[in-house]
Amino acid sequence: MRKWIIPGIAGAMLLFAVYHVVRAQQVPAKGAPPVEPAKSPFTRSLAGSGIVEAETENISVGTPLPGVVAEVAIKVGQRVAAGTVLFRIDDRQLRAEEKLRAANLAAAQSQLAKLVAMPRAEELPPAEARVREARANLDNWTDQYERAQKLYQQRAVGEEEVNKLRQQRQAAQEQWDRAKAELALLRAGAWEPDRMVAQANVTQMEAQLAMTRTELDRLAVRAPVAGEVLQVNVRPGEFVGAPPGQPLVVLGNIDRLHVRVDIDENDIHRFSPETNAQARLRGDPRQKFGLKFIRVEPFVIPKKSLTGANTERVDTRVLQVIYALDVNTRVYVGQQLDVFLEARD
Repeated sequence: MRKWIIPGIAGAMLLFAVYHVVRAQQVPAKGAPPVEPAKSPFTRSLAGSGIVEAETENISVGTPLPGVVAEVAIKVGQRVAAGTVLFRIDDRQLRAEEKLRAANLAAAQSQLAKLVAMPRAEELPPAEARVREARANLDNWTDQYERAQKLYQQRAVGEEEVNKLRQQRQAAQEQWDRAKAELALLRAGAWEPDRMVAQANVTQMEAQLAMTRTELDRLAVRAPVAGEVLQVNVRPGEFVGAPPGQPLVVLGNIDRLHVRVDIDENDIHRFSPETNAQARLRGDPRQKFGLKFIRVEPFVIPKKSLTGANTERVDTRVLQVIYALDVNTRVYVGQQLDVFLEARD
């Protein structure tokens, strides 16, 4: 029995090898695909890859100013109106600057009001009294000078005394003229160039305050249009730059969805906006949607949305055509569709 064991094992291994070689040479039967590929409903057609987007397009909202995010006021899926605050940047420094510039404006306005209100009613009586005092002093020295002249003619006083009184009378005259000039200047009010300088200072302070308030308003990032929040990529405490590396908030109006279809440059001559178009859902071609032509974006661009097919080339340029989906279509923004267009004859 022992001398038959080894030949028996060798024979069994030979039979197994023959069986394996025969099985390996057999061509396996082709199985059915897990998902039936989409087929064109038109006799003459051209195909394109479509991306679902919002009616307003997918708006990537950024921040005009860098800073730390203090508050995020929205959530994904929330509907917002135009002007709704999406998130806020820390504004404590600008709030303090606003108070400082408001105080500077108040000081400049007070200075202008002071110049406009000149002269004060309380300042006129003392000035008028100084004029009367100077007039009385002039009359006194005039009287003394005239009497001295008479006495000089009678040789009762010397020439030196007369000259001294004449000088005193002249000084009194100058004091009276100065008092009258100061009263006239006071009554005239502020000098017009001084008022213009004060007004310009007020205007400058107002502009600086308005600039600060504008910067404060820019720190509150608002929705440019009414729509739904599609994506939020910002959190409180994060630093965001201007411009950011990625969209901070993506929103759009999805009450009516659009499809952006890429038509290969080799098929552009066969495209016509007047022909029919139909979209099939990627992964479930049984779902088909009617499309309504909206517009053509006439600038042919390099293809960016790749479908993964082996025949695609990254250097291909495409014409983008916008279609509107049916109102009750159940698809999502960013979903890919197979679009078939009836070709032009």
